[in-house]
Amino acid sequence: MTADTLSRSERIARLNDRARQAMGLACVAVATVGFRSLSEEDKSRVRELVETFDAFTQDNDPYGERDFGAIYLDGEGRWTTTRPAQPAETVFWKIDAYDRDLQFGSDDPANPSVTRRVLTIMLASEY
Repeated sequence: MTADTLSRSERIARLNDRARQAMGLACVAVATVGFRSLSEEDKSRVRELVETFDAFTQDNDPYGERDFGAIYLDGEGRWTTTRPAQPAETVFWKIDAYDRDLQFGSDDPANPSVTRRVLTIMLASEY
């Protein structure tokens, strides 16, 4: 399947996957103060789970663009993409598409020549 035959949503999804898998290279990566306050071990594990995230559902990905997800800390101190009954902490990640100057939303998020992606990682409590 070529880029010409992919749907617009699938082109955006693939670009978003690349942004997650190459944070800081294929996108601008930012983290909130709350996320940065986590331990180095926790931040590393969460970033790993963001990079490999595949728990997309109709609830968190209604447009099929793979631009949002949640990571949970369970009661035993393990980070997971599966929501536990009572998460000890929740981290959100979100990808937004901007113009090349990061001034406005992109006119065409499916076109990497006119779009820069920004991936933000934050504690859910900061939302």
